[in-house]
Amino acid sequence: MDYVTQLREKVGHDVLILNGSVAFILNEQKEVLLQQRPDKTWGLPGGLMELGESFEETLIREVKEETNLTVNAYDFVDILSGKDFFVRLDNGDQYYSVTALYAITEFEGELKSDSDESLKLEYFPLNQVPEKMNKRWRQFLNIFIGNSLKKN
Repeated sequence: MDYVTQLREKVGHDVLILNGSVAFILNEQKEVLLQQRPDKTWGLPGGLMELGESFEETLIREVKEETNLTVNAYDFVDILSGKDFFVRLDNGDQYYSVTALYAITEFEGELKSDSDESLKLEYFPLNQVPEKMNKRWRQFLNIFIGNSLKKN
C-alpha cells in the first residue's frame, strides 16, 4: 500500500499537501510524450512522492512505471505550488500539490504503457496537444512551453 493511500485511511478526504514530479519527455522532433489515462484524458508522466524519496527519485520511478523508459539525464524546469494548484478529486479527496517539473534530456528503453495508469502513450507537437487534457496538466504544459520560449 502506498503512502497516500495509508494517509487517506487516517485523514479521510481532508485537505493535504502532496509532493510529486512531472516529466516532459521530448523526442528528436521536439514532440512531448503524453499518456492517455483511464478517464480518457491526456496527461504527462509523473506522480506523487513516496516516503523517503526525493523529487528526482520520484521522477525516475514514475517515468519507469508509466512509460517503461529509463531516465539517464534530466533538467529541472520549475516547482509549482500554492492556491493555483489546489485539486479536488471526484472521490472527494482534496490537496494542494507541490510539483517539480523536469525535462527529460536523455532516456532509453522501449516505450510501453502501464495498463493501470496509461491506456496509450503518444508524442505530440507542443502546439497540437489533445483538447481532452485536465486543467492541471494543461497548466504544467503551458508553464513548460513558456519556460522553453524564454530560453530561446
